[in-house]
This record gives sequence, structure tokens and C-alpha cells, in this order.
Amino acid sequence: MSLIGAMIKTYKGNSLSQEGIKKLQHQRLKELVEYARNNSPYFKDLYANIVADFSLEKLPTTNKIEMMKNFDNWITDSNISMQKIEEFTSNIDNVGRMIDDKYLIFKTSGSTGNPAIVLYDKRNIDVASAVAAFRTFARKEDFKAFMKNGKRTAGVFANYGFYLACGMSRYLQLQMPRKKNKITVDVNASEEQIIKELNEFNPSMLSGYPSNLALLSNFEELTIKPNVVITGGELLTDEIRKKLTNKFNCYVQTHYSCTEAGEIACECSEKHLHINEDWVIVEPVDKDNNPVGYGVLSDKVLITNLSNYIQPFIRYELTDRVIIHNEKCKCGKSSCWLEIEGRTDDILEFENGILIAPMSFYKILEEIKEIVRFQLIQRSYQKLELRLVADEKAVAFDKARKALLDFLNSKNITDVEIFLSNELPQANKVSGKYNHIYKDFEAIELKKQL
Repeated sequence: MSLIGAMIKTYKGNSLSQEGIKKLQHQRLKELVEYARNNSPYFKDLYANIVADFSLEKLPTTNKIEMMKNFDNWITDSNISMQKIEEFTSNIDNVGRMIDDKYLIFKTSGSTGNPAIVLYDKRNIDVASAVAAFRTFARKEDFKAFMKNGKRTAGVFANYGFYLACGMSRYLQLQMPRKKNKITVDVNASEEQIIKELNEFNPSMLSGYPSNLALLSNFEELTIKPNVVITGGELLTDEIRKKLTNKFNCYVQTHYSCTEAGEIACECSEKHLHINEDWVIVEPVDKDNNPVGYGVLSDKVLITNLSNYIQPFIRYELTDRVIIHNEKCKCGKSSCWLEIEGRTDDILEFENGILIAPMSFYKILEEIKEIVRFQLIQRSYQKLELRLVADEKAVAFDKARKALLDFLNSKNITDVEIFLSNELPQANKVSGKYNHIYKDFEAIELKKQL
């Protein structure tokens, strides 16, 4: 399938009825399962007892930990191995470049902190481009204004490493080196540097993590006037949406995506996240992987990426909690839409009123390969507790402490103590939510009193 083919298929998918969507899903699922069974040793064994006329529910579920343990047998190209990928990714200049001129490599740690390597083949890249072309904008008027003003796109993300946002951005830059209408600004740069780059570029579309954009919006020095702001990576709260709308005087929207499945859902003019059901299947389930009904909050989801043939994600567990809606949306789209209980990590505040968005810490700790899982808790203005699950925990902590202190010093935050906790990362005992970064001043004060 070519890019033109993906464009045509995606465009046609916009007008499908719910019945047509389900029929197309099943057809594409059968083709994917057959390919996986014939080309992936892992799926050949997993589907040994699956009959030809199967239903989705009969397929076994998969998960990140199990699949990464069997990575070389999971991939459908026997020329690719984890060793080969590690050699390729050891050179940071390979971000956005294709291994064997065939596959892009991305890294994710996900909400549980267990790292994963994700490959995109040409088919998956073309589908992602087609979905972006036809479904990015919630409103037609914003798309028209964006096109009229030169399609200048600025993303405030981690501008390093093999992450989806910066990796895909660099891939497109390498494909079209003469085009100067897209930049990625490093989220961990100083506010002064970020503001300078954004003001000079003057984007018509601004994208980034909600918490980071909310902090940037506090600066009067930031004078850009984008036609639209599109957030991702974290939950866009009503409060932040309103704040960004007031600052930039434009429409603010979000989307739901992950590295494994790409663009799962795009926002419409009614602020509903419509699932891209022609290219991804989303199953809301309870903790035992039993399906939950429409309108019910799930414990997690199973996703099936219908366009990735190099690394099939079929009934693959994500820890996101969602509610799927099948009632008709006023926007006119037939696809189901969802609500997501997104990441709600805290913005940390230090002395002198300095605020740091959680994604900055998240990206720093993700880069330390010994860390399997982490949790950073602010106990006071001068004290951070780091909980770790790691290979060689002492080594991991030393690297993490140095990287965090270097970052804080770059923000003129000094005299901060970072200590290694005796406790492991854990979910909130009341809500059941897992937060990577949060502040809890009361807990340490209570301990002092006792």
C-alpha cells in the first residue's frame, strides 16, 4: 500500500457507517492475523489453535512485558533483532532514520514504566500520515487558517532520543530537507530559549504537552498567535484548555495516541475523541480482560493496530482507563468516541515560585536505560524522593540523581536533595491511579509530627 493508497482508504473511512466500520475492521484484522501467523514465530505458536473463521474475542491477549521478552520472535522480519536495534539506536544521529532503510524505531516506557521498542514499517507510516492529513483538525475553519498561514508547525517536545514526536518530526525533515515549516523545540530548554524560538518561528499550529504549554502561557514575552493549539501526551483538563484559549485566542484541542497504536482517537468540534476505528480496534476491559459495556469506565484497554505488519500489536494491553460511547455525536461522525482518564502528574513548584512541568522529569528519567519503573515524589521545596525498580539500582539512582540535579541547576534551582526510597513505585491506595510524578508535602510533615 502506497501513501496515496492510505490517503484514499482513510478518506473513504470518514464516511463509513458503524456497520461498514465493523465489516472493514474484521477484514483488516483477518489479513493482519494471517500475516502475523505466517511471518512471526511468536504468533505462529500463539495462534496454533485459532480457526480460520475466528472472532476477535477468541484471540489471546498480549502485553508489553511478554512481547518484549520474545522480541526477536515477535518481529515479522527475521533480519531484525534486538541486538541490531541496540547497535543502531546507540547512535543518536539515527533518530528519524530507517534501520535497513525499512523501519523507523521508537522508544516508549508507557504508564507502567516497562520499556518497549516499537518499529514502524512504511504501511504504518503512510497510515499515520493519512490520518494526520484528514483527521487532525477538529474544525474546518482552523484547517483553512492553518493552510493559509503557511502550515508552520511548532512542537514543544523532547527534542532528542527515539521518541515518537521527535523521531517522526526528524524523519519528515530528512525526507523534505528544503521545507522549513516544521520545528521541534526542546521541552527541557530554558523558558527564555523556548520563547525565543517560538516567537521567531511564529507557528500557525502549536503542539505540546498540556502542562508545559500551560506554564509557557504565563509569560507575556511569548507573543505568538497560532491558529490552533493541539495538545497530547497528558490529559487536557478544562482548566488548562481555558487558560490556553485565553492566552492564544484560538481553538485548543487534544488527541489520544500511543506509540504502539499511533493516533487512536481525534477530537471533533463537540470535543469528543472519535476512535479511528478503520485503523485501530479499541476494547475496553476489566482487570481480567473481560469486556465492559458502553458508558462504563474500564480498568484498561486492548488495542489492535491494523496497519503495523512488521510488529503486530493484536489485543495488546494498555493501562489507560477509558469510557467508550456509541451514542450519535452531533458532529455527524459515525465512529464511536471515548473519554480517557489521562495522565495527571503534578506540576512541581520550587522556591522562588519556579514551576516545572512533570513531562520534563519524565523524559529525563526515561533516558536512563537501567530504570525499569520509577516514581518521583516531591516531599518539600528542597526534597525529592525517587522510587525505583531498576537493573543495578545503585547505578540507576546515581545516574538519575545527577541528571535531575543538572536539569534543576539549569533552571537556577539549587540546594535540592534527591534521595532513594526504600519503597517501590505504587498506585494511589484510594484512587488506584498510578502517577509518575507528584507532590505530597503533607506525608513527610506527618511523619515528622509522629
